[in-house]
Order: sequence, then structure tokens, then C-alpha cells
Amino acid sequence: MTVETARSTRDSQKGAPATEQATPPSADGRRPGHRDRREALAAYLFLAPWFLGLIFITAGPILASLYLSFTDYSLLAPPEWIGLDNYRDMLADPRFIRAVKVTFIYVFVSVPLQLAFALLLALLLDRGVRGLPIYRSVYYLPSLLGSSVAVAILWRQIFGTEGLVNQVLSLVGVQGTGWVAHPDYALGTLITLNVWTFGAPMIIFLAGLRQIPRMYYEAAAVDGAGPLTRFLRITIPLLTPIIFFNLVLQMINSFQTFTQAYVVSNGTGGPADSTLFYTLYLYMRGFESFDMGYASAMAWFLLMIIAGLTAANFLASRYWVFYSDE
Repeated sequence: MTVETARSTRDSQKGAPATEQATPPSADGRRPGHRDRREALAAYLFLAPWFLGLIFITAGPILASLYLSFTDYSLLAPPEWIGLDNYRDMLADPRFIRAVKVTFIYVFVSVPLQLAFALLLALLLDRGVRGLPIYRSVYYLPSLLGSSVAVAILWRQIFGTEGLVNQVLSLVGVQGTGWVAHPDYALGTLITLNVWTFGAPMIIFLAGLRQIPRMYYEAAAVDGAGPLTRFLRITIPLLTPIIFFNLVLQMINSFQTFTQAYVVSNGTGGPADSTLFYTLYLYMRGFESFDMGYASAMAWFLLMIIAGLTAANFLASRYWVFYSDE
């Protein structure tokens, strides 16, 4: 009987469901679920300032400007809904067309020149120049100062009638002119200023050049390839992702140029609207004419231009940008 009783007890225990083991508490006596909730709450508290900034400083004004772009708003009266009238007025505004033309000339001339100059300097610095950190700092300095008011004022003085450029030209018997005051040359001085701020793309190019394996150049040299062939067949293809990155970044930055044009032209876009950049005209309509609805429509139109050109660059990159894993 004893053996049968033990056997029946064992069989009944096999069929019985196993009881769940209780989750042991942590060292501070709290359950893990409670601790996870406290950590999540702490994370949300730390992220709260960022969320508030996103809502009230970024997303809120963006949505407000989208609404105002469909209104007639002068800051002195409540906005009045007018639909697409602001966008129609833009396309019929000759100064708006002029601002678009000036900005496109500035972007499509200065950005390629800036990138070419930056790549040239990066190639020279990549040769193992002694004191490379000093050269990098000196060449990068214009990028830090190029958008400042002080440098724009200095640039206006350099290209003024009695400026440094005309003083140098007078040494070789050339009579200069007031470059920033001449409609044919004023935009060129601003293009030169943008090219001068080549430091940021140069540093990125230099980093990309340092990532190209030297064995490619050694193998090409053994096969008899000259410096130009190595540059066109090795450096440029392997550097195309860096070129693409710098191209998109500098294009977006150039479309938003404001300080240089405002200072050089004294906020007028002159002479003869030759430096009437898009952002400068936007500022004039919004904060001088108090036509905030029109200015908001201009801001969104600029966003569409930049987004369209950026998308076009990404689509075109499939045919000329080569990555190492391809």
C-alpha cells in the first residue's frame, strides 16, 4: 500500500500545473515593472524640454507660417484668408522673379567654384604637409566667419572704391571701380565671398581622401598611370559620395544666404537689384512692408525649390555616385 500510495501521489503531481515562481524583488525592494516605469518617467522628463521646443519653437511656427501663406496678414490686423492669391502675386511680381534669378545665378556659380577650390586645397594638404593642423585651422577660419556681419563689412571695404582690390590694381596701372556699387560686379563680389568660405567642404574632402587606400595608387603607378589618370580614375570615383554630400549641403546653405547681401547692399538689394537675394527680398516684404502673408508664401516656395533640387540631386546620384560596397 505504501508503494501504491507513493506512486499515485507522484502521478497526480505530474498532471498538476506548475505554480509560477514569484519574481524576486530587486535590491531596493521594488519589482522590476515598477523600476521600468520610473526609468521611463525619468527619460520623458529629460526629453520634455526637447519636445516643448519642437512643438512651440519649430513645428508650431512652421504650421503657423503655412496657414499665413494663404492669408493677408500685416501684423496690424487679424489674418484674412485669401487662398492662393499670395502665390499668384509672387509669379506676377517682377522683383520676385529678379530675386529668384539672382539667387539661382549665385548658387549655381558659387557652389561649383567653392567645391572645386576646396578639393584642390584638400589634395595639396593630403600630401603630408608639415604643420597640417595649423593649415587646416587657418583654411577653416573663413567658414566660421564668412556669414558674420563683420566679414561682410570688411568685404564691402575691400571691394570699395578705395578698397584693397583697387589699391593692388593701381600698382599695375589699372584704374579700378567701386565693385560693390556697380551692377555688373556686385554679385560677383558676393560669389567670391562664398567661394572664400571653402573651409568646411575642404575638411570633409580631406577626410575622404584619407580613407582612400594607398594600394590603389601604387597599383596604378606600377601599370604606368600618370597623376591625372590616377586622379580621374581613382580619386574622383572613390570621392563621389563626399562630393555629393558637400554639393547638397552647400547648395542648401547658399539658397539661404542673407547676411552678406544685406550688409553689402545696405539692405536694399542694390545696385539695380543685382544683389537682391531671395531671402533678402523675403525679409523686405515681411519686416519692412509688413506683408507677412506674402513673406510666408515666399518661405514655403523656397522650401519647395530646395526640396525639389535636393530630390533631383538624389535621383541623379544613382548615375554618378559610387559607393565602396557596390
